[in-house]
Amino acid sequence: MIRKLEMERFTMISARPFDDVVVTIKTLVGNPNMAEFWKSTQEANSAAELDTAVQRVLGKTGLMLFVEFDHGMIVRKGTERHTSRIIRLVLGNPLIMKEMAKRVPDAGSYAPVTVLVDERADGVYLSYDRMASLLAPYGNGEALNVARDLDAKVEDLLRQAAA
Repeated sequence: MIRKLEMERFTMISARPFDDVVVTIKTLVGNPNMAEFWKSTQEANSAAELDTAVQRVLGKTGLMLFVEFDHGMIVRKGTERHTSRIIRLVLGNPLIMKEMAKRVPDAGSYAPVTVLVDERADGVYLSYDRMASLLAPYGNGEALNVARDLDAKVEDLLRQAAA
């Protein structure tokens, strides 16, 4: 089966320096030791214990950083783009993913989400593919409500980082 998805991309352009934007994002999300985090979630014996394990590592935004990829470093190697700055941040909240995936299992393909921060001539771009647009074709209203709440969290984070 092939399902066609129409994705909405949210993008902001900031006049702030690239490093300042990235630091702001990282300051507003949780930055757990991932080995310890996964261990604590695996050792959780109940929904309440899982909730506790997740809540303790979330940042002010209710989100956490799972992993960071420095795409710019790869692009710079052996190319004429010696100054390329592109960072992919994989962010989310496992409890939000759980609420979406128990209604639409394919949500696990999209969560946690990617925030792309890249520096261009006219500013620093912060981009995010809206979860609600990815889940809309599945037709589950409850999952869409959760996805819209996630979109609001991520977009608020990007607005704060861009300002």
